[in-house]
Amino acid sequence: MPSVLTVANLLTVLRLMLIPVFVSSIYYHSFLWALIIFFSAAITDGLDGLMARSLNQRTQLGAILDPMADKLLLVTAFVVLSFPSFSITPPIPFWLTAVTISRDVFIVLGALVINIVTGFSRFRPSVPGKINTFVQVSTIVFFLAANAFDLYPQCLPIAYYATLGMAIFSGLHYIAYANRQVNEHPAPGE
Repeated sequence: MPSVLTVANLLTVLRLMLIPVFVSSIYYHSFLWALIIFFSAAITDGLDGLMARSLNQRTQLGAILDPMADKLLLVTAFVVLSFPSFSITPPIPFWLTAVTISRDVFIVLGALVINIVTGFSRFRPSVPGKINTFVQVSTIVFFLAANAFDLYPQCLPIAYYATLGMAIFSGLHYIAYANRQVNEHPAPGE
């Protein structure tokens, strides 16, 4: 049985451990630290996958834990930065937080339904899904930089609408992908 204590899995656990440190930095208005912590956590997302592939350390735990860590980091960031008392600039609009979280909930529920109905479970991240994650991370980094350095806060709405557009596009792409998977992998007995 392969070890679950791989470099990739340790990087994923580190990302999970950085989440409460990130939230504490936001709570105390230490936006530079929050930016450094969030950016470091985002970097570990790319590194853990690279390490798993290059060191041939892919594990079932990593396949489950990595996307959970990604979503937890982003959901936490969007929720916390939507509170007015936790930022210098106006907070991230609640409608954007609701859309980003709802998209992920719908995707997880859709994958669960498809798995129950058809038995299909080999869902791979799509290119629009990866771009969506990149845009979300970029929006959080931009928001934190605007609060840490007063760096173009007037441009934040552009990031918000780009995030909204990518969430909608990648969500619609997922619906088309899920429909194709259901049609290509009918339920047993059909």
